[in-house]
Amino acid sequence: MQQLNFPSYKFRFKNNENKLSIFDEIRKKFILLTPEEWVRQHCIHFFTQEKNYPKSLINVEKELFINGRKKRYDSVIFHSDGSINILIECKAPHISITQKTFDQIAQYNLELNADYLMVTNGLQHYYCQMDFDNKRYIFLADLPDYKKN
Repeated sequence: MQQLNFPSYKFRFKNNENKLSIFDEIRKKFILLTPEEWVRQHCIHFFTQEKNYPKSLINVEKELFINGRKKRYDSVIFHSDGSINILIECKAPHISITQKTFDQIAQYNLELNADYLMVTNGLQHYYCQMDFDNKRYIFLADLPDYKKN
């Protein structure tokens, strides 16, 4: 798999019928290793190992309904009270991050109301803080580390 713009992490892999899978520590199972999954797993390790977020506050690939249509977010990190702290949108490394990507995560966030957004293709990372009063997001250099409430 392609080298990404994240620190180096140790992953568990499994090869079954010439299909490589990677162990997801959140879902606690092996997941088919696609380029997007490679980015998602790096994000999980980044938040648990670099930012110190507990695995128990991270949720991966769940459905939500927006305007009556079924969608699926990549990852969220909750606050201990159950509200959403960070919404993460992962793309494969060959997918460019465009305004359409930001529109997608912003649309999801109308439903989820996360405090922060992260958009990444593993090579480029964008971080935003929501400004709900002015209905916009503010770009940041980084996201905050975990702080116990």
